Amino acid sequence: MFEKVLIANRGEIALRIHRACHELGIATVAVHSTADADAMHVRLADESVCIGPPLARDSYLNAHAILSAATITGAEAIHPGYGFLSENADFAAMVEEHGFVFIGPAPEHIRMMGDKIMARRAIAGLGIPVVPGTGGPVSDAGAAQQFADSVGYPVLIKAAGGGGGRGMKVVADPGDLAEGLKLTRAEAASSFGNDAVYIEKYLSHPRHIEVQVLADVHGNVVHLGERDCSLQRSHQKVVEECLSPSLNAGQRDELGAMACKALAQLGYRNAGTLEFLFEDGRFYFIEMNTRLQVEHPVTEMVCGLDLVREQIRIATGAPIPFRQDQVNFNGHAIECRINAEDPQTFRPSPGRINEYHPPGGLGVRVDSALYSGYRVPPYYDSMVAKLIVHGTTRNECLMRLRRSLDEYVIGGIETTLPLHRRLVRAAEFIDGTYDVHWLEKFVGRAG
Repeated sequence: MFEKVLIANRGEIALRIHRACHELGIATVAVHSTADADAMHVRLADESVCIGPPLARDSYLNAHAILSAATITGAEAIHPGYGFLSENADFAAMVEEHGFVFIGPAPEHIRMMGDKIMARRAIAGLGIPVVPGTGGPVSDAGAAQQFADSVGYPVLIKAAGGGGGRGMKVVADPGDLAEGLKLTRAEAASSFGNDAVYIEKYLSHPRHIEVQVLADVHGNVVHLGERDCSLQRSHQKVVEECLSPSLNAGQRDELGAMACKALAQLGYRNAGTLEFLFEDGRFYFIEMNTRLQVEHPVTEMVCGLDLVREQIRIATGAPIPFRQDQVNFNGHAIECRINAEDPQTFRPSPGRINEYHPPGGLGVRVDSALYSGYRVPPYYDSMVAKLIVHGTTRNECLMRLRRSLDEYVIGGIETTLPLHRRLVRAAEFIDGTYDVHWLEKFVGRAG
């Protein structure tokens, strides 16, 4: 086991990793920008190193500063969390080249899955269905028009190197395709440094289903069930459930076996999530995330496993300590992402927390680095908390979630708590009949 791990992240995920390390007897090193000097993960870590000014490009995306911090503190391994450098293949390679262990997949798998076109080709080559799309990047309006005409409108233009809901544009009218292609390529170049885009058929009523997989260096691969991430706004997840109310046991087994077979054939290691669209009883692969997911707690609550602990153990070379038939799915869990945003306009709302009271009780978990007096900085992602609730049934989970949201107090800034309180009382959410397009319409009905 490692003696010291550097956490190359901030906020609630840095705190989450710190807690898992301490429960394994591992000392932690927190890195932070000057804006995060008073952050909770910095306060609790065994050591901390300031790696730069507030802007992420000068701190949390500064690979050389992070590696220097690992060197001077004597860390043996680096956990990247999610976001920032977590899916940067060059950073993972640099970590290994400098003699540290990267707590995550091999650089070649990060690189493969980070390019959405390459990922589609690799997964399709393993016999897994993908959403009908172009076989490669499209830059010519004529070629785009030819593909769109063949599959029918609407179509979705996607950045090959995209993520986080950026670099995506739906085109419903043939007359808008050329301009949509131009705009998406420009956004892709600006956001990801890569203007390559491809085009997919836009499905009309899919669910967004992802399956959590663990793989070790000994060839063992297990899945931990699926998460339903269909409640999205601007292609960004808002609420996640485990298990999905839209799948039956047979479909769950089919999806899990498909994911495990694929990652075994690829020789993948550590945690990974394969994401699918599910429509009319069929799964279509869309992308893979080669890191821990924001929504991993709902899987932990249902499976009774600590995914960060398992990531760390796998990185030491240890085998997964259980077989697939020993994974049990108990009850239901739902996660609400709570952002520092105006609940109607969704404008970011940084500022000082003057009152903070998280909910509690049986089956209630809050992953957050907030505390009374903390000042939410304006430089980073607006998510400030995750409320995760577990129940023996989905209905019990919903009632507990409703109660927990009503108890949650975050004062001094605007948050999306009011949106979640509305959402959990909506008939479509209660019935579990929503799809990936539903939340946008629900938000539009506000007021």
